[in-house]
Amino acid sequence: MTTLYLDHFGLGEAPFSITPNPHFFFAGCNRGSMLEALRYAVQADEGIVTVIGEVGSGKTMLCRMLLEHLPPQVDAIYLANPSFSRNEILDAIAHDLGLSADADGAPTRLDALNRELIARYAAGRRVVLLIDEAHAMPAESLEEVRLLSNLETSRHKLLNIVLFGQPELAALLARPALRQLRERVVQRFELGPLPASDVRDYLEFRLRAAGHRGSFPFTAKAVARIGRTTGGLTRRINILADKALLSCFARDGTQVDVQDVARAERDVAFAPARAPSPRWPASALAAAIALAAGTVAFAAGLAVGRQAPDAPSAQAPAPRAGRAVAAAAPANVAPRAVAAVPTDPLREAEAAYAHWLERDAEGYTLQVAALRADDEAARRELARIAAALPGLPLRAHRDATGRASTLVLYAGEFASADEARRALALLPPTLRANRPVLRSLGALRTQTASRT
Repeated sequence: MTTLYLDHFGLGEAPFSITPNPHFFFAGCNRGSMLEALRYAVQADEGIVTVIGEVGSGKTMLCRMLLEHLPPQVDAIYLANPSFSRNEILDAIAHDLGLSADADGAPTRLDALNRELIARYAAGRRVVLLIDEAHAMPAESLEEVRLLSNLETSRHKLLNIVLFGQPELAALLARPALRQLRERVVQRFELGPLPASDVRDYLEFRLRAAGHRGSFPFTAKAVARIGRTTGGLTRRINILADKALLSCFARDGTQVDVQDVARAERDVAFAPARAPSPRWPASALAAAIALAAGTVAFAAGLAVGRQAPDAPSAQAPAPRAGRAVAAAAPANVAPRAVAAVPTDPLREAEAAYAHWLERDAEGYTLQVAALRADDEAARRELARIAAALPGLPLRAHRDATGRASTLVLYAGEFASADEARRALALLPPTLRANRPVLRSLGALRTQTASRT
């Protein structure tokens, strides 16, 4: 029935199919930024990552996009069946890696898998395991996931794991019996519903991707009602928009109005959507950041690279160790006027990243943005972040792997992962919208070295 309206609206294919087709991936509402952050997280050799979202929020689509955008040196294993037993999980992984049933005489499946992962790691390859609908996994299978996360060399994880699941996954991991697994989760992403302001952009994107070139066929009131009825969940938006277009076609209309949406609502009869998880109000976040920045320096290590309190904002940064420094002028020679040399914040941030990796130290930082943009757009984003985190040292790294160059921006430096997590929780809403993540200096150093 859906295809009946394609010619009527000038469409080449169904725009609102609920099949997770990467061609229809909507990068708005920070979904593109989350994809970039996930792509980096699975290359960081750090452990388990969780992506939690409500039913129909787009988790499987995000997972499919991640599979398509992994660098060529990463081997991906995708498990869509959450009801695997612990032995079946190992069998499925072994099958995807091409291991034989007898595992070349290895005493256990886990030993055979460990051998294969070590061999791939030695060959410069990485392996990532993506498990969809992980909230439905039996507890014993999740325990097997924990054991898999223990496979490592003396410095790096051999298998990175991403668990995609509904909010029940967070509740499952909160059980005391799974605390060991919970402690191995190094990154947590939350895929929320679309806000009302983005529903029109989403509808228009899907229509354009399906070949529509005419005027937007939904009235403003119809869009608003779709947003209210669906709660911003993309699967519900797709279902309701599809049926509303069909209603408009049935009456030979050209614009979907609020009555078409109402008729579609009666047909689908959605259950009420669950309320999103509570967030700190902006005033509380602002107070927390002010307290952290003013009395405890935001978190340990954030003072690195700051100017002295009385230093003017235009003062040039102090030279780094190992860099030639001009001799001071004799006391009896009057200083000559020197023209101000324009600085490039982006180049300074890139130089700061390179210098940071040279230090013989470990620690953590916050990845606060990952974007594919030209230098001017990157400078604007860097300036926005600098304004949100005044005085905080910022670093930038351009990664040329994959299909396009990506600029990654980092903020702060922390002695421990716990300090970094506390600072992450205190970031202002304008930066939390970028889906910031915690990164370890050791993993970044290894990752950067492997690409140079």
